[in-house]
Amino acid sequence: MSGRLANRRVRLLLLLFASAFGIVLARTAWLQSVSASDLSRRGAKQQHETIVTPAGRGTILDRTGLPLALGEEATTVYADPHDVRNPRTVALAAERTLGVDANRLYPQLLDKRKRFVYVLRQADPERAAALRKLGLPGVGFYPEERRVYPQHAVGAQVLGADGTDDRGLGGLELGLDSLLSGRPGRETFVKDPLGRPLDVLSSVPERDGHDVFLTIDHTIQANAEAILRQTVAQQRAKGGTAIVLDPRTGQVLAMAVVPSFDANRFSHVPAAVQRNRAVTDTYEPGSTFKLVTVAAALSEQLVTASTPFTLPYSIQVADRVIHDAERRGTETLTVGQILSHSSNVGAVTLALKVGSDRLSRWIEQFGFGRRTNIDFPGESAGIVLPRAQWSGSTIGTVPIGQGIAVTPIQMATAYAAVANGGVALAPHVVDRVVGMSRARAHLPGVRRRRVLSPRIAHQLLSMLVNVVAEGTGTSAKVPGYLVAGKTGTAAKPDPFGGYSSKYVASFVGIVPASKPRLVILVAVDEPRQAIWGGVVAAPAFAQIAKFDLQYLEVPPDATASEGASGTSG
Repeated sequence: MSGRLANRRVRLLLLLFASAFGIVLARTAWLQSVSASDLSRRGAKQQHETIVTPAGRGTILDRTGLPLALGEEATTVYADPHDVRNPRTVALAAERTLGVDANRLYPQLLDKRKRFVYVLRQADPERAAALRKLGLPGVGFYPEERRVYPQHAVGAQVLGADGTDDRGLGGLELGLDSLLSGRPGRETFVKDPLGRPLDVLSSVPERDGHDVFLTIDHTIQANAEAILRQTVAQQRAKGGTAIVLDPRTGQVLAMAVVPSFDANRFSHVPAAVQRNRAVTDTYEPGSTFKLVTVAAALSEQLVTASTPFTLPYSIQVADRVIHDAERRGTETLTVGQILSHSSNVGAVTLALKVGSDRLSRWIEQFGFGRRTNIDFPGESAGIVLPRAQWSGSTIGTVPIGQGIAVTPIQMATAYAAVANGGVALAPHVVDRVVGMSRARAHLPGVRRRRVLSPRIAHQLLSMLVNVVAEGTGTSAKVPGYLVAGKTGTAAKPDPFGGYSSKYVASFVGIVPASKPRLVILVAVDEPRQAIWGGVVAAPAFAQIAKFDLQYLEVPPDATASEGASGTSG
């Protein structure tokens, strides 16, 4: 009995060994055939590691080479919850050294299913170094670059901002993102079982982004912003815009928007404040648009600057009655005086002589209703009714800048054409991209386009000089310089129809008038102390112009009497 029992046990043991061997053999076959590729990938992943080395973002500089946006060294701190031994200690240490919220971080560190958690992106290197000294298991560090704006609020709406993922969020940071971003590098190396690097298998170096020089001059920009802020505060206005443009080149030297913000705090600012309103927003221009009406009448050879018109206080056009801003009796004004006195009735009278078809063509000729093609994202084309949609009263409203919406950059460009002998140049804010042509950088070329004949441009310039010398723009005078320009006072449309009791006061000027170097536009939104462009915007123009002319060392071109400061408008 004992012998047979022993044999049974031996056979059972052999069966068990045979079964185990069969299972091992089947598992081996499975691993070598079906799972081989997956296991190979896992093994390679454990032995090989690829890290991405971020590329430096290009610097944005003003026309003098002063950095406006640049990269600064930072350290990104992360954690592997699987390797973190004491999540509470790590969370409290991160809060103490980096200022992160421990209550937010702690639950993430408890989740052992995760292998990567950001503790803080782009942390201050010194603070990160203090955390590194604690030697907390599971906490890692890698160098990264963060975007800083050393001039803070200067040009904030022009620059926009760069996000933590090195992507532009607005302004030129967004518009030039492909040029500024560069290309990250990659490095693959072999690790030992403890995760220590043994050898580099492959390496692709990073390529930093391109540096970009702007046409913006930091000094001119900062001054324009300061004067605009002061004007908005004095007038208790909603906001304001100022542009300084070189009519000879199309270069934008300043583009100020108020209210502004510190570009380093871009993410904390409402979207409405982030916009560069000089390019993206429209307004009814009011009397500054009369330049187009007068230009059309002169160019069509219907009148001369000295042609007289007997003008009543009001004029009816279809169902509209148009009158001048100040009550007066019937008077005779020349075409030049119509512009200098900013007569609504006179402008409408000229428009009726020109006719709807020709006036519509001249509005298009000046570039209204389409983008200027400025190298800035989000430009508005403005709002211009096609000729086919004009009503009977349109010929009475559009000639005086009502029922039409323009952007500040469009209006500045139109006056720049007059200043430049009738030739308009596309405005631009990017001067050059280091190492690339404008074409290769996919930036629009600086196009020249004749708008007016040199003779008509010269006549208009002389008329605009009279606006400042003896008309509505006397407060725009700059001692020592001949100034040409036009005031504008426009009621804002009411969303529910008609016009509200809120206004945009503006002035567009050219200086020096004898040899134009600058076109300066100032528009103040909803001023409350006064509403007239000659009272609100013209003095701000004079302050900006006086500073810029001295800064650029532009020689005077007027006698003391011609350039004396005005006191009304």
